[in-house]
Amino acid sequence: MEHQLTIYNTLNRKKELFVPLKEPHVGMYVCGPTVYGDAHLGHARPAITFDLLFRYLKHLGYKVRYVRNITDVGHLEHDADEGEDKIAKKARLEQLEPMEVVQYYLTRYHHAMEALNVLPPSIEPMASGHIIEQMNFVQKILDAGYAYVSEGSVYFDIEKYSKDHNYGKLSGRNVEELLSTTRELDGQSEKKNSADFALWKKASPEHIMHWHSEWSEGFPGWHMECSAMGTKYLGEEFDIHGGGMDLLFPHHECEIAQSVAALGKETVHYWMHNNMITINGTKMGKSLGNFITLDEFFNGSHPILKQAYSAMTIRFFILQAHYRSTVDFSNEALQASEKGLQRLMEAVANLKKITPAATSTVDVKSLRAKCYEAMNDDMNSPIVISHLFDATKMINNILAGNNTISAEDLKELSDVFHLFMFDILGLKEEASAAQSNTETYNKVVDMLLELRIQAKANKDWATADKIRNELTALGFEIKDTKDGFEWKLNK
Repeated sequence: MEHQLTIYNTLNRKKELFVPLKEPHVGMYVCGPTVYGDAHLGHARPAITFDLLFRYLKHLGYKVRYVRNITDVGHLEHDADEGEDKIAKKARLEQLEPMEVVQYYLTRYHHAMEALNVLPPSIEPMASGHIIEQMNFVQKILDAGYAYVSEGSVYFDIEKYSKDHNYGKLSGRNVEELLSTTRELDGQSEKKNSADFALWKKASPEHIMHWHSEWSEGFPGWHMECSAMGTKYLGEEFDIHGGGMDLLFPHHECEIAQSVAALGKETVHYWMHNNMITINGTKMGKSLGNFITLDEFFNGSHPILKQAYSAMTIRFFILQAHYRSTVDFSNEALQASEKGLQRLMEAVANLKKITPAATSTVDVKSLRAKCYEAMNDDMNSPIVISHLFDATKMINNILAGNNTISAEDLKELSDVFHLFMFDILGLKEEASAAQSNTETYNKVVDMLLELRIQAKANKDWATADKIRNELTALGFEIKDTKDGFEWKLNK
């Protein structure tokens, strides 16, 4: 493919030209949610980030197999090998079967993703449906000598692995330091080092979700599912692995170690990580109790929120920042996003109102190239958006009669606007309950303003003024033009 797409590879800490292993095919794996609660803003960011990449790669002509997993077993409370399984705990508290919990929150997650206009992945495998694959992967690591069985659990031997390979290459952690600060006294733990992570955990008697293996009745470690499912659906080597920055260590670091230990090579060519969302500078997350669910944003029910925000406002808010930068939540920032999105949507509507001229006094030709340049520079969505705002000013100037545009240039402007705004950024018109009768409502306002024009033509100034004054009092902004009128309702 002819393109200059560069992406920041976390592994090498630099931007690299994207060259797929088997062009035109691209394999992409992204860590999905652990479904034990409602999706929050922190879940929306990786979903939107990698949806943007998915859309853009497809636009460039690649055949993308996008795998996003669902964690429904094995993710313990402390992201290490401690505590209860997050789903099993929720099931116990709610007196439900674990799969009831999974199904309930997975359905709600899918609804939230649909609202955000996130395209479904090509494959959405679940950890519980791939236990055999995970067991086989564990066995390969044992056979290679990089794991050991202890009291029915199987642990990855970091000390042994690091003698032959570089554990910590993704996160930049120093393995000697890691081992020296985590080493336990003999007899205090079933692990050789507390930094060793579980590949298979023996289930305690009260543990709800467990499977039979030659090591014990137990369940796979959290890191294992991605190694097993990634290679099952994308092969032993694939192009892109994405996820949130919070997964970089230990989750993704452990994935690399598992793959190298089992397969003798690294699986992933490009590691991509989106940054965090913060509230007042503090990371947003379930464990910290400061998260706002997407449903709370959509209905405005959280006490921090000053109003409800639409799904597209949320999407636009996230796309206004580069995916590798942090985003700090505030009502002011979301309100600004709401207004900005409204301006772009008005620009789309205004494109249809333009009457082309014989010649152009505006430069449309460079817009497409500028937007591509921004996308090719590690998916710089805020720069794309800034170019669309420049195009919005251009559209408004043409409508005001300050500039002219030819039919050819108008088509190009409209095509570029629609391509980047809708197809690539994934924004869309939202039809809320209040907007369901918009078309009829617009026609009624247009009819009143037509009556006003007729009244003016008949020199019935009293009627013309009455229509204008009463509409203005209701919040309508009316502008007379050489072609008739324009109006908008100020909220």
